[in-house]
Amino acid sequence: MFLDLLITAVKVVVVMSALLTMVPILVWVERRGSAFIQDRLGPNRVGPLGLLQPVADAVKFIFKEDPIPFHAHPWLFPLAPLLSFLPAAITFAAIPFGDTLDFFGKTIVLQIADLNIGILYIVAFGSLGIYGVLIAGWSSNNKYSTLGALRSSAQMISYEIALGISLIGPILMYGTFSLRQIVLEQHHLWGIVTQPFAFLIFLVAAFAECNRLPFDLPEGEAELVAGYHTEYGSMKFAFFFMAEYLHLVTMSALISTLFFGGWQLIPGLTSVAEWCGIAIFPTSLGLSLLQVLSFCLKTAFFIWFFVWIRWTFPRFRYDQLMAFGWKILIPLGLLNVLVTSLALYFKWI
Repeated sequence: MFLDLLITAVKVVVVMSALLTMVPILVWVERRGSAFIQDRLGPNRVGPLGLLQPVADAVKFIFKEDPIPFHAHPWLFPLAPLLSFLPAAITFAAIPFGDTLDFFGKTIVLQIADLNIGILYIVAFGSLGIYGVLIAGWSSNNKYSTLGALRSSAQMISYEIALGISLIGPILMYGTFSLRQIVLEQHHLWGIVTQPFAFLIFLVAAFAECNRLPFDLPEGEAELVAGYHTEYGSMKFAFFFMAEYLHLVTMSALISTLFFGGWQLIPGLTSVAEWCGIAIFPTSLGLSLLQVLSFCLKTAFFIWFFVWIRWTFPRFRYDQLMAFGWKILIPLGLLNVLVTSLALYFKWI
């Protein structure tokens, strides 16, 4: 019992350390990526290739003055960033980043919590982030912040419906809510092949869930200054910033898990890939590292895809945003559920 608790604690520390380390890396990737797309230099003064710029930004946030506006709510205002950060940090717990590791006779599952309701866990806790945004907008007592919070609530409710409907297809296909079991079921054929429309719907809804362009209307700098976090600065603003990037990492990892085989190396040729892994790394540890690397590369690709889209497409108008969610994504999601159900009933797949 004690050993199991110790292993779980180690996994929590390792995964959370990796996630929090990803945030400054993604800040650099975002800024250098946007500079590359826009044919400019980007940060290049602090460290080689500007790699230490996120460190300089973190130092600035830590030592910057952190006042609470006199018109803001005295205790809800500082609480809101934490309510936004915590759900983003804990949703990754149900995502498997590898298969198993045999370590001194002990089989370790490379996942913090192997839940049989993993999909429901992520959807439930991921949706709690809206409370931090709503409380931030309301407690700021600022018209721009309030408008941003209202936009965010309407947007997240709309696109969470589409996101949830898109998940029904894979659940019907694999007959489980367990993310680990879904990855194992993709041993021979990845989910992108059997559920392409679910993938597209989920991908678009993920942009809205993460408040990323072209769906970043809750922030809308050209209209709302900075939206719901207009009044925030210093580490309070940094918590909102970290929450957005943690959501980005979690969504990218979830896309890799549901539709691209998770840690599976090559669909249909996993045994060959495992043989190569054993030949190169003749231990369970080496093969597990190869699987974790496969998962990380897939996740990194989608993270870059999110960055790429942000600096490629313009922001939607708000009426376009809502119409796209209710009139296109949700009907397409329901159609995908119907087609998948019929295909399974008549054994077409």
